[in-house]
Amino acid sequence: MTSTAATTRVCFELHVKPELLDEYVARHSPVRAEMLAEIAASGRRNYSLFLAEGGRLIGYYETDDDAAAQAYLADSEIASRWEAEMAPYFVGLAGRPDQAATALTEIFNLHDQLTDAAASGAESDAS
Repeated sequence: MTSTAATTRVCFELHVKPELLDEYVARHSPVRAEMLAEIAASGRRNYSLFLAEGGRLIGYYETDDDAAAQAYLADSEIASRWEAEMAPYFVGLAGRPDQAATALTEIFNLHDQLTDAAASGAESDAS
């Protein structure tokens, strides 16, 4: 990944009801083309979902403006319909899955740390 200062990495967690796991996976294999287009149009990219045992779902995407991406999807009839269809699959969810997921805090990124280390080394060499 080539990172820019404007890129925001977003990671989130949801929990899929264990009895609905197979159906949830089937609904994403593949996702409807119109929803894929809306995600891309919102400015989200490099979007992935990861499913662990017991229904723990981790999502990740990158965007240049997460607030704008959220607003775009909140105003989208296609996204609203998809999120309403997905809501029953989740445990303890109040609201739309795309807006009510638990955000995770990034504590390490290899690219950023290598870039910072290279910049620090260049500054030390210049001294």
